[in-house]
Amino acid sequence: MALVDVAAVIVPSEFTAYTQVLTATKSNFVQSGVMATNELFNQLLAGGGTTFQMPFWNDLADTEANVSKDTVADVIGGTLSVADAVPLAITTGREIAIRMSRNQSWSAADLVADLAGSDPMEAIAQRVSSYWTRQIQLSVLAVIKGVLADNAANDSSDMINDIHTSGTVTDANRFSAEAMLDAIQTMGDSGEDLAAVACHSIVYRRMQKLNLIDYIPDSQGVVQIPTYLGRRVIVDDGLTGVTDTNATYVTYLFGAGALAFGQGSPRVPTEVSRYALAGKGGGQEVLTSRVEHLIHPRGFKFVGSPTDDSPTNTELAAASSWDRVWPRKRIRIASLRTNA
Repeated sequence: MALVDVAAVIVPSEFTAYTQVLTATKSNFVQSGVMATNELFNQLLAGGGTTFQMPFWNDLADTEANVSKDTVADVIGGTLSVADAVPLAITTGREIAIRMSRNQSWSAADLVADLAGSDPMEAIAQRVSSYWTRQIQLSVLAVIKGVLADNAANDSSDMINDIHTSGTVTDANRFSAEAMLDAIQTMGDSGEDLAAVACHSIVYRRMQKLNLIDYIPDSQGVVQIPTYLGRRVIVDDGLTGVTDTNATYVTYLFGAGALAFGQGSPRVPTEVSRYALAGKGGGQEVLTSRVEHLIHPRGFKFVGSPTDDSPTNTELAAASSWDRVWPRKRIRIASLRTNA
C-alpha cells in the first residue's frame, strides 16, 4: 500500500484541537478528578508571562470572640468603663503557577505505520496524544516530588508518613492498610475527599495480596479499573523513594482537585517541515508538536529559578522550587514511604 504524505493528511488546526482533547481525556489524573481542568489557567496561558500570581484571602483565625457588653449599663459618669473591641486583620496570600512549554518532533519514518491506515491523521493524533499524556504524568509526578521535598525541608514533613528503614525490614516498614490510613490522616478532614492513589507496581502487588484492591468497569464496561477504598489506583514504576540500603517506594495520595490543569496554545502548535537534503537528498518530513501546560499544586507557589523560561522536570522536582502558602489542612496531597 502506498504511504500517504504527512503534510497532505495533517490539517494543523484540526490536528492540534483533536490532540489536546485526547491528551486531557486519556490522563489518569484528569479522569480520577485529581487534576481539575481550570478555565482560569487556560486564560492565563493565552496571555504572556511565564509565572502567574493568584491572590487569595486567608481563613479567619480562630481567635476567641469578644464578650459583648451592655454599653448603657457600663457607662459611668458618661465614660465607657470597658475598652473598645479591636478589629482583627484579614490577611492575604498568593499562589504562583509556572508555564510549562514543551515540544517534540518525529520523522516520517517514525510514523510510517500510521500513515498506511484508513484515517492517517486520527492515527497519528492518537499516537501523539498518548505521548503527551505520558509526559503530563511525568510532570505531575515531578511537581508532587518537589512539593513533598519542600514539605520535608520546611514544614516538618506533615504531609508524609515515612515508615521505611535502611536497617532490617519488617512488616512494620512495608505497605499496610494501617500505614495508608495514617498517611490519609495527615490530610485531616480533607482525607474524606480522597480521589486517587498513585503507587509503584511492587506496592500495588502487595495491595493485591492484602486484598485491598477492588475493580470497577470503565464507562464502556470494557476495562477494569483498580480502586482502593473506592478511589482510582494509578500505577507508575517511577515512584521510587530515597536511595539507601533497602529499596524504598513512595505512594502518593490525592484529594479531588489537588492540582489544577490548564492548556495553552503555542504560536505554532503543529508543524510539518520538509528537509530536502536529508537522507542524502532523498528528503525527510518531520512532524513537530508543541504544547503549553500549567500543572499547579493548589496551595503552593513556584519560587524556583529555571535555567530556561520553562522549568524541566528535574527543576520541578526540587525542594527549592516550591513553597507552601496554604495551611496543611487545605492541601489535598499526602504520601507514604515504605520498603518493599
